[in-house]
Amino acid sequence: MSSTPIALLDSGATGLFMKKECVEKNGFRMEKLERPVKVMNVNGTHNKGGDIMHEVTCNIYYKGHRERARFDVYNLGRTEVILGMPWLAAHNPEID
Repeated sequence: MSSTPIALLDSGATGLFMKKECVEKNGFRMEKLERPVKVMNVNGTHNKGGDIMHEVTCNIYYKGHRERARFDVYNLGRTEVILGMPWLAAHNPEID
């Protein structure tokens, strides 16, 4: 089995994202979106990585907590998983 991806908590991210290579490495099944989602940079330009075309649903495990979550599949550079504002708002984690 592959190594467990480490998630980045990002209050500037508008969703939950997973790198395509991470999806493939872990054998998750991608589902094609009905409509692509445009990805914009902070400065308002269209991201060179292109649109989000797929999503994946999988389990998140952390310190005895387990939940199902849906991630948009996207090229995240070196980061494998981003948990953005929807996850942070739902869980309100204590961060030191």
